[in-house]
Amino acid sequence: MNLLDDLRWRGLLHQVTDADLAHKALQDQKVTAYIGFDPTAASLHVGSLLQILLLARLGRAGHQPIAVVGGGTGRIGDPSGKSAERKLLSDADVAANVASIHAQIGFVLQNAGVEAKRIDNAEWLCSQDLIGFLRDIGKHFSVNAMIARDSVKNRLEAREQGISYTEFSYMLLQAFDFVELYRRHGCMAQFGGSDQWGNIVSGIDLVERLERRADGTLPHGPAFGVTVPLVTTKSGQKFGKTEAGAVWLDAQLTSPYQFYQFWMNSDDDDALRYLAYFTFINQTDFAALKAAHLEAPHLRQAQRQLADEVTALVHPMQLQSVQAATKVLFGGNPLDADVTTLEVLCGELPTAPLPADATVEQLLVGEGRPFASNGEARRAVAQNGVTISGQKFSGDVRAPLPAEAWLHGRYVLVRKGKKDWFLAVRA
Repeated sequence: MNLLDDLRWRGLLHQVTDADLAHKALQDQKVTAYIGFDPTAASLHVGSLLQILLLARLGRAGHQPIAVVGGGTGRIGDPSGKSAERKLLSDADVAANVASIHAQIGFVLQNAGVEAKRIDNAEWLCSQDLIGFLRDIGKHFSVNAMIARDSVKNRLEAREQGISYTEFSYMLLQAFDFVELYRRHGCMAQFGGSDQWGNIVSGIDLVERLERRADGTLPHGPAFGVTVPLVTTKSGQKFGKTEAGAVWLDAQLTSPYQFYQFWMNSDDDDALRYLAYFTFINQTDFAALKAAHLEAPHLRQAQRQLADEVTALVHPMQLQSVQAATKVLFGGNPLDADVTTLEVLCGELPTAPLPADATVEQLLVGEGRPFASNGEARRAVAQNGVTISGQKFSGDVRAPLPAEAWLHGRYVLVRKGKKDWFLAVRA
């Protein structure tokens, strides 16, 4: 299947600058195409994962993907989709972010079975001569057209914010990226989110102006651009945000367990869309899974496959342990949990130390524990609302904690009601 056709059935094809040109090139040639990543932080988040997987789709379709991390443009900041001026980062911070993001992209692509060139646009942008750049590049841009861009117009209309000349110049730099990649790597296509449409069109126009020969030909053929939609939830909310904040690809910022739960908690309709967006499931298997999911949505088959496949790309070494931890909390038997699984839960649940000779009362009552008072604990026990290490507790809370409650001699897992969990660790 042609890459554009694959993107279309997945719901990932938003705009193409020249559909016939793009379809033919992607069908008949090994196309070199790039996607840009902004190094505003040391880690990408799940919204950027769509673009990484777009690079993977290019590679799996036989093309040559390039990931460009903006070590040059990152010193300026892309105003697209921003209502206020970005805080400028130091050169050292940008360089550190570039290195971190390069590593993240490479790791995910490796797990997807794809290799891609990873390039920092500081290679050519940071050595530019200002006067030469304005003469050779700036003259090809109309200020009238630039201020008509949504990214600029919206800021100009919000008078209290405005836009600096620094961010206003961003579109020249990104367009020049396309020219340099065309010259250095024969790159004839740029892919990106729908908010990058204007920047992509400017890059194509600049390639035409600077690279077309006297005989009317272009050394690597005509350039084109493809955009994918920005992802939102079914309710229209921005994708990748939770009450705790952004869902990051870095395990130190969002744990593998939390990452897995983000996908598991997807709405039923969203889970099906995200399966098409964020996995490599084919059309036949997708149709079968969709039918099974719609027939029995309570089994959450779509969410489970989504969480499994995406976590395998981003956190493959932790997948088995987060699957096991999820099973324990959602219907499994804690007695089956191994030490690694309990260690995962130790980082995710409310946790407190517990002496080896503790009573049930000491386990259940106190600051940071499931119940605030003995009376509250007794009432919950009487109502069959307390489970200790997989067993309903119905005895006297003043009694010693049973030896079998200690999992692997070190952990005690408590469930209060249906959803509230607590983990005690042997002191």
